[in-house]
Amino acid sequence: MTSAERPDPLRRLDATAEAIGDLRDVFAAEEPLNDVLARVAETAARAIPDADAVSITVLTGDQRSTPASTDERIIALDHLQQVSGRGPCIEAAEGRKPVRVEIATADRRWPDFAEQAAKLGVRASLSAPLLVGDGEPELVGSLNVYSYTASAFDPFDEGLIRLYTVSAGQAITNARRWQKTRDNVTSLERALTSRAEIDQAKGALMAIHGCTPDEAFQRLVSASQDQNIKLHELARQFLASLRRAEE
Repeated sequence: MTSAERPDPLRRLDATAEAIGDLRDVFAAEEPLNDVLARVAETAARAIPDADAVSITVLTGDQRSTPASTDERIIALDHLQQVSGRGPCIEAAEGRKPVRVEIATADRRWPDFAEQAAKLGVRASLSAPLLVGDGEPELVGSLNVYSYTASAFDPFDEGLIRLYTVSAGQAITNARRWQKTRDNVTSLERALTSRAEIDQAKGALMAIHGCTPDEAFQRLVSASQDQNIKLHELARQFLASLRRAEE
């Protein structure tokens, strides 16, 4: 598509605004983080004209991954950049600014990326950093838009993707908070269940051996160490054996 054939700026802005509006459902939803990332990628495909595929690159310490993509073939292209540490998605994340590339001109800068992209029919890419959190934003990775049209993206699209990633970052921030809260609740429930099972096992040992609570607990600890089993798992197994004996 030539520049003359591209939608006018107002229509392009409307498409991005509509996609940002669609993110409102993500803000309100209580969903696992990976599900939210998938919805952000799917919505981004409608936010930028000529977006044929969208992926999200996540950088966590030394770990790099693509947890969301609208086209599985693109994951290999992302993985190549993640392994080599070179390519537009890595540069956008680390440089914290959009990177727009026409694949035909990228062979000198990123030859492996350009070769793999050409094999997939990708002719242009546009990546932008994903920042999350309030106050000082934390880098998550990048949002990557790929097109099979060489002239797909221009400076105006860079502005559009900046607008979109601001809202996407907030949606991801909310999802991370919700998931952290859910994980904390799950951990607390697990801890309470484990404590109850340990107390039940102590009571059973006290009844069987006529020992004190401290002595019963020490029996459990010693058995846990001897068998190299966590204390709560040992208590669960012990209680299960008692139930089987009663049947």
